[in-house]
Amino acid sequence: DEEKEKTPFKENLFTGGSISLAFYNNTFLIGGSPVLGYSLTNWADAGIVVNYNYTSYRDVNVFDDRLRQTVYGGGAFVKLYPVRFLFAQAQMEHNFIKQKYIPPGGAVTSTERRDANSFLIGGGYTTGRQGRGGQPFFYLAVLFDISGNDNSPYTDAYGRTIPIIRGGLQVPLFQGGGRRER
Repeated sequence: DEEKEKTPFKENLFTGGSISLAFYNNTFLIGGSPVLGYSLTNWADAGIVVNYNYTSYRDVNVFDDRLRQTVYGGGAFVKLYPVRFLFAQAQMEHNFIKQKYIPPGGAVTSTERRDANSFLIGGGYTTGRQGRGGQPFFYLAVLFDISGNDNSPYTDAYGRTIPIIRGGLQVPLFQGGGRRER
């Protein structure tokens, strides 16, 4: 009698995350997004993500003004891998946003706080996901916020959606722990 071997829950866990870096139209952005996830199948992952982004805009309303934005939040994601090296991703987020406007010439600054939901979709390339478990791999993704939320942190100073480019690492946890070869 062959017994069907079941993979323990912890052997499908992974961690990792991504970093974001962008320079465009008088804008600088840097951020990070650590993740904790679970490989549902050999072709699907799901997990939770925490994010932090800092953005600095220049010449927003008038020449030489500044807008500093800090965003933090979290959410959940799903990644589907039709082949080892390509994936599609959907991610829901809720973000808390703090903006500080600095007018030119030393005028009085103003600060505003708000929050926003975002729905990110996109895809990317991996260095070769092996299914459940396997080796760590790198990925590069391009995502877009399709929520249409005016407060989205993924828009430029004029409200236009900007691409989110993330490079990251996914590291399987606990693989092979206690498994015996038959």
